[in-house]
Amino acid sequence: MAHRRAKLTPFGRRLIVERVLELGWTVSETATAAGVSRATAHKWVRRYREEGLPGLEDRSSRARRCPHALPPRQVSRILRARRRLKQGPHQLAPVVGSPRSTVYGVLRRHQMSRLAHLDRPTGTPIRYERDRPGELVHIDVKKLGRVPPGGGWRMRGRSTQVRRAKRLGVGYDYLHAAVDDHSRVAYVEVHADERGETCARFLVRAAGFFAEHGVRIERVMTDNAMNYVRSDAFKEAMSARRITHVRIPPYRPRANGKVERFNRTLAEEWAYRRLYRSNPERLRALGRWIDFYNRRRSHTALGGRPPISRL
Repeated sequence: MAHRRAKLTPFGRRLIVERVLELGWTVSETATAAGVSRATAHKWVRRYREEGLPGLEDRSSRARRCPHALPPRQVSRILRARRRLKQGPHQLAPVVGSPRSTVYGVLRRHQMSRLAHLDRPTGTPIRYERDRPGELVHIDVKKLGRVPPGGGWRMRGRSTQVRRAKRLGVGYDYLHAAVDDHSRVAYVEVHADERGETCARFLVRAAGFFAEHGVRIERVMTDNAMNYVRSDAFKEAMSARRITHVRIPPYRPRANGKVERFNRTLAEEWAYRRLYRSNPERLRALGRWIDFYNRRRSHTALGGRPPISRL
């Protein structure tokens, strides 16, 4: 894609070619009309003659050769040291004999730049991604304190009145979330509890939501909470839709990391992003944020594209 200050796009380059080759304009006249140099106009005419319309598209600026690139043997040495020692670039640099910046660059390119993405006992990456939408959907419940009327302590300060309202209790909202492993498309509902029957009804509606987008849920991954493991209603909801239940290993919440990370994003970008004067006001903003997350918010793991682009 052309940068924001570029004078020519593929359409503009084609216009130069048409004016020179079809309308008989001189290269000098064409360059002046397009606001570019004669050398630039000559370049696009030459590329069109050699390659046709594909020659007018943007090309990668990556160098054809890189004589100073790190040898593959050194790259392998850095990755082996990372798996064996489980340390960061500052500690690995003197071990492998490369600068810290070089070590970090290698780890980043191989998606090993964060120790949280490695299994500590084995040192193997635990990041993964399913091949197609619906192959695996992560489900979890986030417990979120409700906003008292007039706002909580973030808006009103830690006064005696606010502390008294907190002691009386305003209760909690339970945010049930389903996140598709491949696309990261999310479906969220707010309920007053996290019982098995509530989770079952949520699963039914989540399956309907993904079905509207042409996706059938094949597997569901949850933690080992009773509302998922021992609930007959939840088991029946899965059985009726031929959904396989995948449970994470005990004491390994990071295995369900995609929905866990979504819960953190939900809290940072919606629940605590701004001050709310009441709980209904915050809940009204949830639908807009979910739509933004699915359709417009860039996702790092998807190359800066929104989750809906993968459906």
